[in-house]
Amino acid sequence: MKILLAKHAGFCMGVRRAVEMALDAPSKHEEPIYTYGPLIHNPQVLKLLEEKGISVIDEVPESASGTVLIRAHGVPPWTKNRLGNAGFKVIDATCPRVIKVQTIIHKHARQGYACIIIGDRDHPEVVGLLGYAGDNGYVVDTLKDIDDLPVFEKAIIVAQTTQNKLFFEEVKNRAKTRFPHYKIFDTICDSTEKRQAEVKRLAGAVDAMIVVGGRDSANTQRLAEIAALADKPTYHIETESELDAKALTSAHYIGITAGASTPNWIIKRVYRTLEALLSKKDQGWRGLVFAVQRILLLTNIYVALGAGCLCYACSKLQGIEHYFPHVLISILYILSMHIFNNLIGIKSDRYNDPVRASFYNAHMLSLALLAVVAGGLGLLTAFTVGLIPFLILLAMSVLGLSYNLSFLPKGFTSRGYRRIRDIPGSKTILIAMAWGTATSLLPSLSVFGKINLSTIFVFIWSTCTVFVRTAFFDILDMQGDRIVGKETIPILLGEERAMRLLKTMLLMIMMILFLSGIFHLISNLSFALVICPIFIIIVLLAHERGFMFPGIRLEFLVETHFVLAGIITLIWSLV
Repeated sequence: MKILLAKHAGFCMGVRRAVEMALDAPSKHEEPIYTYGPLIHNPQVLKLLEEKGISVIDEVPESASGTVLIRAHGVPPWTKNRLGNAGFKVIDATCPRVIKVQTIIHKHARQGYACIIIGDRDHPEVVGLLGYAGDNGYVVDTLKDIDDLPVFEKAIIVAQTTQNKLFFEEVKNRAKTRFPHYKIFDTICDSTEKRQAEVKRLAGAVDAMIVVGGRDSANTQRLAEIAALADKPTYHIETESELDAKALTSAHYIGITAGASTPNWIIKRVYRTLEALLSKKDQGWRGLVFAVQRILLLTNIYVALGAGCLCYACSKLQGIEHYFPHVLISILYILSMHIFNNLIGIKSDRYNDPVRASFYNAHMLSLALLAVVAGGLGLLTAFTVGLIPFLILLAMSVLGLSYNLSFLPKGFTSRGYRRIRDIPGSKTILIAMAWGTATSLLPSLSVFGKINLSTIFVFIWSTCTVFVRTAFFDILDMQGDRIVGKETIPILLGEERAMRLLKTMLLMIMMILFLSGIFHLISNLSFALVICPIFIIIVLLAHERGFMFPGIRLEFLVETHFVLAGIITLIWSLV
């Protein structure tokens, strides 16, 4: 059984912009914060905004204070003016694509054109567009409606940005035949077009379709309608709790798509839940492999084994033969710190990885005990190899545990940097530095008593490799991190620039390994280890092109990159 996820599922540009403006509003604008009408048509996002103190108002009060955001669908111009006159600071979160349609209508209505809007009569976007047409606005939501309209001397036809492309094409063809002098503007959002075309192709290739999104979302409803036209079982759900495992039993290929107002964390939860349901159904070796992968990742045991493999490779690159205690230190330290980080990060995992959050809530005590034991044994092992490695590991452990602690009183700094975690991008950089220190610097200090040139090159390779791994997971978790207020590097740079940075770093890693080997700065094992950055580049490209989706298998494959380094080193040592 295989799950296929539509590439254009989830937040469109306009929705993402509106949600981010709302999340930023409390720190940038006068409180209280309101949205005029629901910001978008997704109950989970609206509940989240409510939890953050952002309320919804449906009427314009006589007098008010604070800030109000215009929803992504837009409003009539007089509504915006009345909100400002009431005393609100008005922030316009209308989708730029909708603003374009508003501008077209406003311009032609002033010139006396009749403005025919193809859309749902009661949809907020259409209500807002009618406001720009004034007395010259007409709504068409069936072919009969356009036949019933009088013939205008001059008229324009526009579409609601989320309108069904097939229906709009029918209207255009009818209008070109009967009213050739009408101006027609194809105003369906390109994101909507791509989404609808993709779901049509996907529905033809699978046995069942799952459409994720709010039941009041017009564009999500249309995706479900298009999928159903392929005569395949189609299930419109809002959350993973509505998945019907029995109904999907006979499906060999299952497609997932989502509306433009569906956040990534909901899509990911549906995908992961479906992945787990299907693995339980599979009683063969595939189900067993998935179950083992899942428990290894949830407990961080596989991540820790990866750290041990990376340390083994780093030691061999530096010519260190007595590597076992350093490998053990890396395994124990990384296991301890990652468990503690997951225990502390349950709040963000609620969005990014609800399966992990649930697992840590259920086994909090035993996992905390495992982290303490692993951390203690790691320090004890470090003490046996030298005082300096012990002190460095102790300092790193204290720094890791204090990552979320406040060092300064509230209001002490203008930017609110009271904890290490408040420093933008600190998480990714510190994790990479910690791994690099444990896997490459500590072995060199304990064996050679110093850091030489080969150690520096190995440290750069190790640190950059872990940086790529961590930043890639941050890219997958951007929306969840944004919600809980984390400023990760992908959030600071944006997804596209962050991905370009990772690819550039991987190419740099390849050059470091290759050139260091040529000039004999490190062991010629470096030539074989060039396979590792090539491997991770392939994974990133596969994800970008929609061949690999966020889930247990993708996460396991990324972590396997470190295990691969250990396997290559072992083969090289034996040969």
